[in-house]
Amino acid sequence: MNTIRRLIYGEVLATIAMVALGFLALFFFFDLVDELQHLGKSNSLIAASGPYQIRHALLYVTLLVPNHLYELLPISVLIGTIVVMARLAQSSEYTILRTSGLGPWRALKLLLGLGAFFVVLSFVVGDYLAPASERAAQLLKARYQNKITVGQTGAWLKEKQTYTSFVVNVKELSPDNDMRDVHIYEFSNKGLIVSTTQAPSGVFSPGAAWLLNNATRTEFEVGTSTDSTAAQAKVSRTTVENFRWPTEISAEMVSVALLKPERMGTIHLFKYIRHLDANGQTAQRYEIEFWRKVFYPLSCLVMVMLALPFAYLHFRSGGIAGYVFAGVMIGISFFLLNNVFGYIGNLRNWQPWLAAATPGLLYMAVSLGAFGWLVIRH
Repeated sequence: MNTIRRLIYGEVLATIAMVALGFLALFFFFDLVDELQHLGKSNSLIAASGPYQIRHALLYVTLLVPNHLYELLPISVLIGTIVVMARLAQSSEYTILRTSGLGPWRALKLLLGLGAFFVVLSFVVGDYLAPASERAAQLLKARYQNKITVGQTGAWLKEKQTYTSFVVNVKELSPDNDMRDVHIYEFSNKGLIVSTTQAPSGVFSPGAAWLLNNATRTEFEVGTSTDSTAAQAKVSRTTVENFRWPTEISAEMVSVALLKPERMGTIHLFKYIRHLDANGQTAQRYEIEFWRKVFYPLSCLVMVMLALPFAYLHFRSGGIAGYVFAGVMIGISFFLLNNVFGYIGNLRNWQPWLAAATPGLLYMAVSLGAFGWLVIRH
């Protein structure tokens, strides 16, 4: 059995590596072509860094490779395993393996062991390597574009404290992870505005606080006059060179709000979801992405289950290409369905775990049905 395992594992791993390298090379080329439009651009704000050059573009698209690997790994596992299984069936090698004691359930167990390796690899790449490289890529580009921002208004966050609540807007993050154009709006428990704080820049200070530079603080005091019941408002404005604002909003939370949630790690997403729930904000989108991060590595197991029935098909000479093409279409359809269900679940307000797990469950049912029909009955 160890000989059979080494034979199948060796061929499958080599084929999956070739498929993954082919996909990554293709995406590397597309990303590089997309970056060519930014070459040579510079402005007065970033004169010290110089213009955006080809070496910067090459480094930027290289840093995007781990994220592409995470997205393409299940498809590569499916295509690579299908190619090996179909090739073994076409050359009658798999028939020989079956007569040597490789039964259907033993073969399934063998491939699931290989799939478990790719589950771990996908989790490590998607939860640690891809977020770190994506962050480094954004910071590299920000060094020449001078900012990391989203849309026209930046990131909006909310936090409830003991007696007040805050709405915070951070327009941009600098390459050094400093905040720019910060606005803090403070409200009382009755929903009345208490103060506003505006600062051109700020940093994340140790000890759960922000340190704002040259902050302009406007405080509103509402009272009642002695001779009438009419409300009177008193406005006072002060400028503070270094204003310390205690908050639990961390740099990771601001990064999640500024960057795409699928680029973040599972732990950071979980913490951000808890922060949104604690402050009464909707977290549907981030909950779906969190469960997708949980279930997506498990799709590698589904892919090897889908590939096993190809070993029991009877191929004519040259007919293997059609089945490999079918495998490619199955992998692409899974990738598309996985994204579509995320959007549908967000629009229809489905349970986040259900929206994330449905594509994998559907394809697992298909793979088990094909396994039962082709393997058990024939």
